[in-house]
Amino acid sequence: MPLPPVFDRAFDTLLLTEPSPGILQVMLNRPERANAFTTRMGEELVAVFQALEADPGAVRCVVLTGAGERAFCAGADLKERNGMTDEQFAKQHYLFERMARAVLACPPPLIGAINGAAFAGGLELALCCDFAYASETARFALTEVTLGIMPGAGGTQNLPRTIGERRAKEVILTGRPFSAKEALDWGMVNKLFPPGEVLPAVLDTARTIAANAPLSVRQAKKSITQGLQMDRASGMLFEIEAYYQLIPTEDRMEGIRAFNEKRKPNFKGK
Repeated sequence: MPLPPVFDRAFDTLLLTEPSPGILQVMLNRPERANAFTTRMGEELVAVFQALEADPGAVRCVVLTGAGERAFCAGADLKERNGMTDEQFAKQHYLFERMARAVLACPPPLIGAINGAAFAGGLELALCCDFAYASETARFALTEVTLGIMPGAGGTQNLPRTIGERRAKEVILTGRPFSAKEALDWGMVNKLFPPGEVLPAVLDTARTIAANAPLSVRQAKKSITQGLQMDRASGMLFEIEAYYQLIPTEDRMEGIRAFNEKRKPNFKGK
């Protein structure tokens, strides 16, 4: 399935490709600056992820990574921020807040391929993914308090929900980096791979997801994400409502037919 025309436009800071049918790969493409955020990159990420939210069936899985093997993303480009007025700084940061919300709202599964260092806003972006694989040499940190600010793109909310309150407080309040092995042990990333092998591993998982019923995948993701914001009883009710929307779909019938005919299903997202 070719990418929708909205993703064919030329981007200045992103490289969009379709490595396999139904999979959108979004690469942060400023390797000369460790893929650091600029205002332009923030605008382009908002455009891409808002388009995905507006057309949930456009792709079946999204992979987010960085160019090169040195860095996934070093956070905001501090050279661009040098000399900004308070008003300019606040305006840019509001854009980055919108960017984080747009990434979190991505309807299809979003997998991070953390190819290198993920610092500050780069780590916050990685935490917006549904899950992530990382390079064995990757390093992580939320360094904002060492710069007179604090995490402001979901870091104080997503990190404690991922690694626990006490450990997250240590990471955020010290600003100290931690290793890929620690990220794995703490449950922040799912698997580690040698440098250069992270993206192929993520794409393999993305292909597995893309082969499943897309409506089922999106409903399951929604149920997990929203259910975790509720008490268990409310979450169970939400799950059932999500489940019942799948009963009248063509894909549910196709899944049953394929099982009984001993063949792979051909899911169409209908």
